[in-house]
Amino acid sequence: MDANELILSIETSGRIGSVAVSGGANLLGEREFSAPMRHSAEIFGAVGGLLEQFGKRADEIRQIYISVGPGSFTGLRIAVTMAKTMALANDVAIVAVDTLDVIGANAIEYVTSENEDIERIGVILDAKRSQFFAAVYEKQGQKWEKKLDDCLLTVKQFHERFGGDAKSVWLLGEGLVYYKDKFAGDGIEFFDESLWNPRASKVYELGFLKAKSGEFADALTLEPKYIQRPDIKMKK
Repeated sequence: MDANELILSIETSGRIGSVAVSGGANLLGEREFSAPMRHSAEIFGAVGGLLEQFGKRADEIRQIYISVGPGSFTGLRIAVTMAKTMALANDVAIVAVDTLDVIGANAIEYVTSENEDIERIGVILDAKRSQFFAAVYEKQGQKWEKKLDDCLLTVKQFHERFGGDAKSVWLLGEGLVYYKDKFAGDGIEFFDESLWNPRASKVYELGFLKAKSGEFADALTLEPKYIQRPDIKMKK
């Protein structure tokens, strides 16, 4: 990877979309859409504005990092379609980043910077029909590990697994916007709402690490990440 290679990062999985432009390991800028669910209306203008701001052109983009879900079906399709088009037209490399990991990274950054005594983080997104996408991360020494892989579950199932546990789980994510009270209980805490939304800058941070490891997606087979059935096994 060229040290100054131009990278575009896109987050359209949630209610508030955003894009970011980076030069290699340096994040140049990030732009959030003006209102919820404005992804299709604003994405091209936001990307064009950022490129112009930093004196870059679209044909200079060599990599694109996208949040691939789980999340909004329509929003995910926008990012996937854009990435596929750029890859097939201009040979742009694609990195697909898990949406729950992106949101979890918000919390991990906060816990680390504020030196908070928090060892378990849970991300919750609304999957409709009284179900939620969820993932759980735990601190192991100085590192964070994903202990509950992306799964589909109900509030009851979540409480059965984590409610009243000696180690509290701190929650964040857009699934709490309307259902925070349902998740409340013994052993459950909540991060501030300012951390709940996925951001393109975090898509970039996680995507850059995957790119360094050579974890690129195939443009021909790339699809949004969907979760079809419950699987709430915790890793040991």
